[in-house]
Parts: sequence; structure tokens; C-alpha cells
Amino acid sequence: MPHQNPPPHATAALVLFSGGQDSATCLADALARYQRVETIGFFYGQRHEIEIDCRAPLRSAIAAASPFGDRLGADHMLNIEPALTALGATAMTSAMEITVTESGLPSTFVPGRNLLFLTYAAALAYRRDLHALVGGMCETDYSGYPDCRATTMAAMQSALTLGLDRPILIDTPLMGLDKAATWRLAERLGGPAMIEAIRVLSHSCYRGDRSHLHGWGYGCDDCPACALRKSGWMRYRNSSNAEAGQ
Repeated sequence: MPHQNPPPHATAALVLFSGGQDSATCLADALARYQRVETIGFFYGQRHEIEIDCRAPLRSAIAAASPFGDRLGADHMLNIEPALTALGATAMTSAMEITVTESGLPSTFVPGRNLLFLTYAAALAYRRDLHALVGGMCETDYSGYPDCRATTMAAMQSALTLGLDRPILIDTPLMGLDKAATWRLAERLGGPAMIEAIRVLSHSCYRGDRSHLHGWGYGCDDCPACALRKSGWMRYRNSSNAEAGQ
């Protein structure tokens, strides 16, 4: 579902917060649009599990940079590694080579991952009286994952609303944004402090490399996630410099 103002009944949100750039921007955006915000993260045996270590300091920095940081409530972590491991390895969950498979999808694709995330998140939201699930799914600058598409999110929203017998909004504020626009959104939400928090404290690299700090953040500068992040940062900086020169 694209960026939208939440309906009147949706005043509290649960953000799917991985510790990456996109989910960090979603958290900042949710703080600006919902009265009460909680976060959920998942351990699923991800190769870049360093992102889990990034979550707490990044979460605190986003709250500090946001004018609405006092809206941030509890954080929750779920371990779903046994289920996903039993379904088979991917380059996201093991040291396999990152390639494009015969299906045309990257070998980092974990079948059903986002569908599982949303199902678990919806169950927690039901218990916590949270009305919206906020996620960083995007079909503009992305790796082609079918569970990141707007049509998939619309279908999941319908299924979860029916299955829980209660309206649940799936809010994907980045769905129509490229990575440069995602950086610009972060800047609007918290200025230079928000940009610096996300640049330095978030983690996107599939290989889990935090030994090299580039202009766009930490990463191997080689995997698909780094390529997307780097390209978006360069476009963002170029547009900012052009505007400053006018």
C-alpha cells in the first residue's frame, strides 16, 4: 500500500524494524504520523545478522532526531530461524554466492519472508492494540522480490483483516520511492541529524560488512543491497548539491 495518511481509527502502529536504511526511514515516518509507535524485529538466521546489533542504537538515534520521538514505545524481537532454516538455504541465510537464479530472482530471495514477517507482526499488533503495520517494502529501487510488490501488500492486508476479524492497515511509505527519494524523506523528517543516524548506524549490506564506512554508510560495496544504497545516496547528494547551487 502506498504512502498515505492513516485512517482515523489507525492511531497506533507497529514498525517492521530490521536495522536497515528503509526500515529506519519508516520508523521516522511512523513517528510523525501515528500517536503511538512500537517496533518489531526478526532473527531468521540472516547472514547479515549484524543488523540486529544495529537496531538499538539506531532506534534511539532516530527517536532523538525526530520531533516526535516521545511517541516511541516498546521494541519486540522474534526468533523465526528454525522455520526458515527448515525450508532451505539462500544467499541471505548462508554463505552461498550471491547470483541471479534461473527464476530471474537474486539468490538472496527468501521465499515467503515478508509474508511471515507480516503475519507474525499482525498477531503481535492484535495483542498490543496496534492498528497498522509499517514496512519498508518498495517496488521502485529493489531486487525484484515478489513479496515487496504493492499488489502483494494489498492482498496481505485483505487476508490479515479477514483472518483477524479486525481492520489492519499495511502501510508502506516507501513503495513508490527510489533510494534517493528515501534519503530526502529522512531529511524532511529529521534534518541532518536523521540523515547521519541512518547513514552511520543503519546496516543494509547482505555480507554484513561493517569494516568500511563509505560516504553512503557501511558495506562491502559489492552486493546488490550496497549497490542500491550507494546509487541512491549519490543521486540524493547530487540533487542536494544542485539545489544548493541554484
